[in-house]
Amino acid sequence: MPDLKVRLKVLDERLGRDFPLPAYATSGSAGVDLRAMLESDYTLKAGEVKLVPAGFAIYLEDPAVCAAIYPRSGLGFRQGIVLGNLTGVIDSDYQGPILMPLWNRSAEPFRLEVGMRVAQMVFMPILRASFTLCDDFPSSERGSGGFGSTGR
Repeated sequence: MPDLKVRLKVLDERLGRDFPLPAYATSGSAGVDLRAMLESDYTLKAGEVKLVPAGFAIYLEDPAVCAAIYPRSGLGFRQGIVLGNLTGVIDSDYQGPILMPLWNRSAEPFRLEVGMRVAQMVFMPILRASFTLCDDFPSSERGSGGFGSTGR
């Protein structure tokens, strides 16, 4: 599978100079690390959400691809730092800055340091649905069973 070509515009001159550009940490990494490119360190109070810039914008161009922003698992598990929207979706035609709503869901304040790796971005293929109107569906094993209808 060929590499995806993504246009990246640096919006914070410290990115690529003082801090690395988005990159895969290992050859098996699914996502690139995103850094908190704040003006200065910031203490995120318990329960607080702060919109944090990643310091760049991207343009995917290919409508068959999107980017998804996820929290870093270690920060979420150990410190309770996750994304306020849980997962961010970057559409192929979006060209604005990458922003992360960091949410401190813990009971303790958390020190966000400039350049700290706080999230990750994964690129994914998109399937576009074509809807067909109908009155009924063919029967299936589950049918219209709702939440929990398959048991534990």
